[in-house]
Amino acid sequence: MTLEASLPIFRPRRFLHNGHLQTILGNYLRRVDTLSPATAHLVEVAPAEPGRPASHVLCHCHLQPLEVRASRPTAIIVHGLEGSSSSQYVVGNANKLWAAGCNVVRMNMRNCGGTEQLASTLYHSGLSGDVESVMRFFITRYGLRSIALIGYSMGGNLVLKLAGDLAVSAPPELKCVIGVSPAIDLGPSADALHEPLNRIYEMKFLRSLLARFRRKAALFPELYDPARAFGVRTLREFDDRITAFYAGFDGASDYYFRAAAARVIDRIAIPALVIHAVDDPFVRLTRGSRDVMVASPYISYLETAHGGHCAFLADPDLDPNDDGYWAEGTLLRFLLAAHRGEPTPGQSGKCPRLEDPKCLVPEIDGLD
Repeated sequence: MTLEASLPIFRPRRFLHNGHLQTILGNYLRRVDTLSPATAHLVEVAPAEPGRPASHVLCHCHLQPLEVRASRPTAIIVHGLEGSSSSQYVVGNANKLWAAGCNVVRMNMRNCGGTEQLASTLYHSGLSGDVESVMRFFITRYGLRSIALIGYSMGGNLVLKLAGDLAVSAPPELKCVIGVSPAIDLGPSADALHEPLNRIYEMKFLRSLLARFRRKAALFPELYDPARAFGVRTLREFDDRITAFYAGFDGASDYYFRAAAARVIDRIAIPALVIHAVDDPFVRLTRGSRDVMVASPYISYLETAHGGHCAFLADPDLDPNDDGYWAEGTLLRFLLAAHRGEPTPGQSGKCPRLEDPKCLVPEIDGLD
């Protein structure tokens, strides 16, 4: 059975129909991690310039044995805002992907995972080129022939933006891109964080971002003025006074427009999976973005009524390998189907709401 024939149903875990509960528990529930120690790679993502050293990102890699490595699918996982390669959802996905026979690269964005000293620049939602640099580094280094890019939240925006930027020029090794709760409409999502019920999330992000900015200013005092952080009370203010200012945008609105994957998703020309919950507390997708994704012959847009932000906690079934993290199992099925060249749902397999009983669960075996 191909993935085009059926799609999985999401039913939230008992007593977890609330998007806030899904979001919080999905972020804090401990995950089982049986991965062997990772190999660390530093990848240059921006060359040195006068008065500014080169910028690097840190990747933690788990590679299959040499004799099968190049032929196996490789998943590059990109975390969300103020996350890292150690974020719960990154670790959870990495374990499932590794067990399915994939190579796994857990990518830290610039400055994340305790790497502020490796990049003189800040990080932001428009740096899709960093993901491309990491992808091409591993293709060249190990001769990998099948790459999947997986991004959560901000990372979802990055991988989908990259796919749109590349359009029909995507390298043949790139088989699919996957965004879980992707923040592809940056402005509406940033503003949603300032809603009263979401202020707890905004303050969590803001405290972390401000602390990171102050560390950057201490490391690179010639480049950053810590006074710009004084009085910042919202994410939009942070992006207006710091992100946009230091990244060359004309304010937060210009940054949100130019860095958003929504601007280029209509150009995606490889299989793409987007998973979004209607009750996501703060990621907002506009009607225009939904319409583009539903109309695309390349994008499989899965929208559930419940699931929160980057959570999608379901009751585990009888399969001992199912831990109830529905999005992780779903994206693994999609990745394996794309790796094998099987048809992915695209326009012919659309199922905007997975509570629809027409959407069934496919069976996809492990790798050959």
